[in-house]
Amino acid sequence: MYGKLYSACLYGIDGVLIEVETDLSNGLPQTSIIGLPDSAIREAVERVRAAVKNCGYQYPLQRITINLAPADLRKEGSSFDLAIAVALLMTSGQLVLPPQERTLMLGELALDGSVRSVPGVLAMVDLAKRQGFTSVLLPSDNLAEASLISGINVYGVRHLQDISPDTTAFKTNEGSPSKAGPIVLNSFAHLIKPAYEHSSSTNSHARTQTSVSFTEDYSDVLGQHHVKRALMIAAAGMHNILLVGPPGTGKTMLIKRLPTILPPLSEEEALEVTKVLSAAGKLKETSSGLVTERPFRSPHHTISTSGLIGGSGIPKPGEVSLAHRGILFLDELPEFHRQVLEVLRQPLEDHTVTISRARAAFTFPAQFMLACSMNPCPCGYLSAQSEDQRCICSPSRVAAYRAKISGPLLDRIDLQVEVPPPGEWRNAAPSPTSAEMQAKVVQAHHIQAKRYANSSVRWNSQLSGRLLRRTAQLPAEADNLLQHTLQALNLSMRAHDRIIKMAQTIADLEHDGEILTSHVAEAIQYRQLDLNLF
Repeated sequence: MYGKLYSACLYGIDGVLIEVETDLSNGLPQTSIIGLPDSAIREAVERVRAAVKNCGYQYPLQRITINLAPADLRKEGSSFDLAIAVALLMTSGQLVLPPQERTLMLGELALDGSVRSVPGVLAMVDLAKRQGFTSVLLPSDNLAEASLISGINVYGVRHLQDISPDTTAFKTNEGSPSKAGPIVLNSFAHLIKPAYEHSSSTNSHARTQTSVSFTEDYSDVLGQHHVKRALMIAAAGMHNILLVGPPGTGKTMLIKRLPTILPPLSEEEALEVTKVLSAAGKLKETSSGLVTERPFRSPHHTISTSGLIGGSGIPKPGEVSLAHRGILFLDELPEFHRQVLEVLRQPLEDHTVTISRARAAFTFPAQFMLACSMNPCPCGYLSAQSEDQRCICSPSRVAAYRAKISGPLLDRIDLQVEVPPPGEWRNAAPSPTSAEMQAKVVQAHHIQAKRYANSSVRWNSQLSGRLLRRTAQLPAEADNLLQHTLQALNLSMRAHDRIIKMAQTIADLEHDGEILTSHVAEAIQYRQLDLNLF
């Protein structure tokens, strides 16, 4: 007796279709799972056996072979449990599924038959739609997430008995199967339906989004107006930024409010972010729509290389991918291990992370803004002006401390801004609110979206090569200033291009149609580590 159903697993952040084949033959009762399963899949035998019995069905007392195809693809996770259980019931003649439905099944089984949620449902349901499936059976806890994909029927299952509640035909007083025929299902209409109906238009995602509200606001931060200006430029062009200053000057507080001035996620961006978080298993709570808030990731400085860029046997997304379309905040930058920081160089340039293994290579998105903070020296008071807070670090200690950040990495950080201790902060001028700053940032983003409508570029920070030369043209005076600075400070061509991109962002914020000399001068003064100003 032979049967086949379909399930899926994650490979990176993408779904992969898996055929669950079952074969029942005469011999000693034994169940074998083949097809490169991991330990969680091999343990599915005991979960499925207990679930089938506790739901009133009969577990076949035969030699059972379960094959997960393709056989050369390494598989991990517990999303195959439901498909294995239903395939066994079909093959043993206890259940007949609707013939008109081409069904994908996902879910982990508890010993009592309950169906538990699994990560990565969004990517796997999207795969099912593209592969021409008509329906997906999955855990009810994943139903809202799966319903974000339109054009396919998704049904929530809380318990294995939900698929066919009538199991009395297979129970007798002696505990052996009766001679009654199989339970025939004509449809899945009795299962849990989506919380809302799909629209034929992809714009149906838009109505699932809600406005994002923040408790923090830049109006809470007194003074530091030049730092807020730099942060607004960084947000307007999605430029990387580094704040340097003594302890207690507000570096962390300023960066943590950076999401309040970023524009909301577009529908396409929200779907990308939700897909990454789903693959990483971060969508634990039931949600009725796409993720609407830009990610803000702030890993501890003890993080490993795999934790930052992704890893494991079948790699999972790291912090750089979890920060996709948002902000990756590295507080106390020199405290991170140097080898961990060096792996950021390639994602900052390519906006993707590629992790190669013996059998395959995995590519994760990593389009993020890098925001960092650091002290100017080990004790932190190199630039402090107070007599009570004098720096006790020798020049060699300061040099060694700053050497933890390599030149190539520092070269990729557009804005390097000093954050001095606030002066007369009680009498400081009123600070602009986050809403006022966000309005300017959104206008700058609209300008860039119109300018780059016919290209893959979204923000000025993504400009490069011929497109940069054609878009951001400097007048003669501004070009002379930049060339003089380039020679005087011995800047790299990467720094040269990043200054031009910053100048373009400043021009967009000022609603100027072209880059002016004042824009280039302001962009140059934000390269403060290159200028050796502290």
